[in-house]
Amino acid sequence: MTTGGQGDPDDDAESAGHTDVDSGHGHTHGDSGHDHTHGDAGSDRSHGNTGAATASDAGTGGSTVPGDAATADDRDATERLFDVPEMDCSSCADKVDRALASVDGVQRVETSPTTGRVTVAHDASVTAESLIAAVEGVGYEVTSVDSGDESAEEAGGERDDGSVWTSSRARKTWVSGLFLGLGVLVQFGLPGANGALVALAERELLLADALYLVGIVAGGAIIVRNGYYSLRMRSLDIDFLMSAAILSATGLSLVVPDLGYYVEAASLAFLFNVAELLERYSVDRARDSLTELLELSPDVATVRRDDERETVPVESIAVGETVLVEPGEKIPMDGVVREGTSAVDQAPITGESVPVDKGVGDEVFAGTINEGGYLEVETTAAADDTTIARIVDLVADAESNKTDREQFVERFADYYTPVVVAGALVALFVAPLLFGGWTAWFVRGISLLVIACPCAFVISTPVTVVSGVTSAAEHGVLIKGGDHLERMGEVDAVAFDKTGTLTTGELRVTDVVGLNGTSEGDVLACASALERRSEHPIADAIVDAAGEHGAPDREVADFESITGKGVRADLDGETHYAGKPGLFADLGFDLDHVHLTTDGGFVGGATGPSSDRESDGGVAVDDTRALCDDRANCLDLLADTIPRLQSDGKTVVLVGTADEIEGVVAIADEVRPEARRTVERLRAGGVAHLAMLTGDNERTARAVGDAVGVDEVAADLLPEQKVERVETLREEYGTVAMVGDGINDAPALATASVGVAMGAAGTDTAIETADIALMGDDLSKLPYLHRLARTGNGVIRQNVWGSLLVKAALAVAIPLPGVTVPLWFVVLAGDVGMTTVVTGNAMRLTRIAPDDP
Repeated sequence: MTTGGQGDPDDDAESAGHTDVDSGHGHTHGDSGHDHTHGDAGSDRSHGNTGAATASDAGTGGSTVPGDAATADDRDATERLFDVPEMDCSSCADKVDRALASVDGVQRVETSPTTGRVTVAHDASVTAESLIAAVEGVGYEVTSVDSGDESAEEAGGERDDGSVWTSSRARKTWVSGLFLGLGVLVQFGLPGANGALVALAERELLLADALYLVGIVAGGAIIVRNGYYSLRMRSLDIDFLMSAAILSATGLSLVVPDLGYYVEAASLAFLFNVAELLERYSVDRARDSLTELLELSPDVATVRRDDERETVPVESIAVGETVLVEPGEKIPMDGVVREGTSAVDQAPITGESVPVDKGVGDEVFAGTINEGGYLEVETTAAADDTTIARIVDLVADAESNKTDREQFVERFADYYTPVVVAGALVALFVAPLLFGGWTAWFVRGISLLVIACPCAFVISTPVTVVSGVTSAAEHGVLIKGGDHLERMGEVDAVAFDKTGTLTTGELRVTDVVGLNGTSEGDVLACASALERRSEHPIADAIVDAAGEHGAPDREVADFESITGKGVRADLDGETHYAGKPGLFADLGFDLDHVHLTTDGGFVGGATGPSSDRESDGGVAVDDTRALCDDRANCLDLLADTIPRLQSDGKTVVLVGTADEIEGVVAIADEVRPEARRTVERLRAGGVAHLAMLTGDNERTARAVGDAVGVDEVAADLLPEQKVERVETLREEYGTVAMVGDGINDAPALATASVGVAMGAAGTDTAIETADIALMGDDLSKLPYLHRLARTGNGVIRQNVWGSLLVKAALAVAIPLPGVTVPLWFVVLAGDVGMTTVVTGNAMRLTRIAPDDP
C-alpha cells in the first residue's frame, strides 16, 4: 500500500486542537549528535548515526535543496521535528518531502514513514505555520512539532491515539462494506426485490445499484481526495490509480446503457480501504514498539535542590544534580549512585532477567527500575542524551540504512508501475480496436490499474526490518540499520576477541615470582607502578592486586606504551619494562636461565580455564627446578615456566630493567559460563567457522579456545594484524561478524561485515562504533541475534517473492483472452490479501526471544 491513513475531512474536524510541543516526554529524541562516520577497511559502510538522510537513503526519504548543501547557512539552520502519523509509506513520504522542499528557505528534509516523523532544516525566514501548511496541502495532518514557537501549537492537530479500526476512515469503510453487502444480497440473493428506482434517458438505476453507489461514496471519497493530492503532486501512486479505477467504473456505469460496474467499483472502494487500514495497523504496531521504548523513561523526577525535595520535568535536570529514587520507582536519568544500595532491574536496557545489585559508585541507567532500596543518583547525562534516548534515536534511524533487497525492490518498482500502467492503457484504448469486446477489455484495463502499484511488494522489507529491530531493542540488542540486520543473517564466520568477550574480562593476579634477588612484593610494586598509566585490563588487575597487598607507590616518569608488547617507564630514575616475554627477548635477555629469589609467591586465587585446582604459585617453580640442577635456584622461563603458566590459561608479564629480569607476574581471566554454549548454538545455527583473535600468547589463547570450542585460535596479534585476519576471513568465508568490546577492537569491528560490541550500555564509543551492540554483558544474546537475523532474511525473501509472484501471475492472467479474473479477486488477492500476509509474516519476528532453543 502507499497511503496508509491519509487524512479525510472528518478526521481533520475530529482532531482539531493544539499542537503538543515535542509530544512524548517533552524532550526531543531526534539526532543525538553522534554523526561520526568510521572508516571501513575492507567494507563499504558507515558506523554510527549517519546523520542527514539523502534521497538515496533506504527506508527514510530525504532531500537537500540544491545549492544549500554544506553551506554556512545549513550549519546555522533551525531544525524542526514534525509528527505526521498518516505518512506511513514511501509514496506518502515522497509527497511530503517534495511539498516541504518547495518552501523557500528550506534547506534539508528527512522523512521517516516508519516512525511518521519529518525533520526539516530551514533558515530564519521559514515559520512553523508555513511548513505545516505545506504538509497539510498534500493531505497529511501534522499532530505535533518540536518547536518553541507557540503559534505553531495552534496550527497543528491533536494526535489521535485511538484504534485504527475505530477511526473515521474505518467507520466509513464499514459503512461502505455494509452497503456493498446489501447490494450483493439484493442483486444475487433477492433478485425479485431488485427493482428500478430511477429511469432516465433509457437508463435504469436498480436498488442494488443504488446500494452500491452509497458504498462507493462512503468508501471512495477519501480515496478520490487522496488521488487529487497525488495528481497535484504528479505522483503515479496507488491513490491516483485507485481513484482512476473507481471513477472510471462508476462514471461509465452511469453513462453507458447496460454497462453496470457498480459492484466492481464498490468492491474497489471497500477492499482498498481495508488494505489501507491493515497497513496502517501494521505500521502502528511498529511505532508502538518505539513508543514503548520511549515511555520507559519517566517524564518527571525528584531532585534535591537547596536541601529540599522538588519534583521537576526530567528535561530541566542538569548534569551533576542529585536525583532521589524511592523503592519501586523508575530511575529517571543516567547517573552514578552516591548514596544507598538496591537491586535494579536493568532488563529495559540490557535485557538481563535478574536484577543487578547497585551501590555507591555504580552506574545506573534511565528507564531501569529500582527494586528495593533508596538511591541517590548523581546525573551524568541530560535527558535527551541518556542511554535509552540514544537507543530510541538509533532504532528510529535504523530504517535509513536500506537492505540490499529493499534497494532491489525500489529499483524494480520504478520500472514495474510504468510498465503495468502502460499495459492498462493499451488494454483500455488499443486492445478493443484490435480484438473487439470493449467491455471485457475495460475490466482488464481497470484490473491492471489496480495491480500497477506494488504495494505489498514495496512494504515487505521495511515492515520486516522495523519489526526485527524494535524486537531486538526490547531484548537488549541494538541494531543500527536494516542492512546490518540483513548481513548478520548472512554471516558465515564469526571472529571473537578473547578478553572481555569469551572471557569475563575480570582479570586477577594469580602468581608472582621474584627473580635475581627481587622479592615478590617489590616485583608487584614495580609492575603496578609501570602499569598504572596503562588502560589495558591486565594493567588494572596488577594495580588492583598491588593495592590489595599494600605495595608501596614508586615515582614514575617518561611513561611509554610499546604497542602490542608492553610498557616502559623510569622508576626512581631507572628505566624499567613490563610486558610479554618477547619484549625481554628483544632486549637481549637469555630467558633459558634466570635465578629464583624464593619458592615463588601467590597473590589472588583465580585459575585458568583449563585448571581445576587452586594455583599455589609454586607449582611452576617446583616443577622446573629439576631442569637446572647444575645451577642453584635456576629457572628455565622460556622452555618450561612460562609455558606451564600459559597452559593453565594464564597471561605472563615479565618485569625488569634493561640489565636484568626482576620477576614474573601471571594473570588469569575466567571463561564466561555461557561462552561454550554460545559457540555451539552458533555452529548449530549454520555458522561455518568460529575463530578467536587475541593479542595474548599462543598457549593462553589455546587454553581458552579449547575451553569454548572455537575452530581457530589466532594469538599474538597486534591491532593491525587483527584487521588483516578479519580481511582474510572475509576472503575465505564472505560475510564475517567480529565480536569485541567496541573500544580496543574498533579497527577490527569496522573491517568486519558486521561489528558487534559487547556490554555497550553506558559506553558511547561502543554504541557509535559498532553496527550492532549487545547492551548487556551477555554473550548468549549472540545466538538470538543470529537467529533473529536469519529468520528476518527468510521473512523478507518470502514477502518479496510471494508478493512479486502474485502480482506477476495477475499481470499475466488479466490480459489473456478467455481468462476472466474478477475485479474483486484482483483487489482481494493482489492488494488486501498480500498486505495481510506480508505484515502478518513480518510480525513473526516479535515472537523470537533470546531463550528460544
